[in-house]
Amino acid sequence: MVDVFTEIIINCPREQVSEYAANPDKAPEWYVNINSAEWQTAKPLQVGSKIAFKANFLGRQLAYVYEVTEFSPGYKLVMSTANGPFPMETTYTWDSVGSSRTTRMTLRNKGKPTGFSTIFSPFMSLMMKRANQKDLNKVKLIMETRS
Repeated sequence: MVDVFTEIIINCPREQVSEYAANPDKAPEWYVNINSAEWQTAKPLQVGSKIAFKANFLGRQLAYVYEVTEFSPGYKLVMSTANGPFPMETTYTWDSVGSSRTTRMTLRNKGKPTGFSTIFSPFMSLMMKRANQKDLNKVKLIMETRS
């Protein structure tokens, strides 16, 4: 079981950060490992929405479908998957910090990496944390450059 939590402070309003980061179409722009995102249900994003992602992680090509299980626009998004080699739940939160121009974004991934060799198990959390921090740094760069 892995449970990885990362966070970052972004100098951009919560509404803008959350709108960008919660948009599956934008995921390939800021996720280091995600190559594509394809809607399997109609837009807009809501509880029950399903999005198929293709990604690379630890040298493997992964294909999985996330389903939105909780969505409070501007504040929280929870998606989970039970299929593929890595059953996972991903949670994003966004909070205004101090002024309304600063956002604390968190990213939490928890799940069971069943489709990976046991050789990777001790390193899985560390590798995920590094990747997640890169992802959050990319969101920060994109959002602060745009504002």
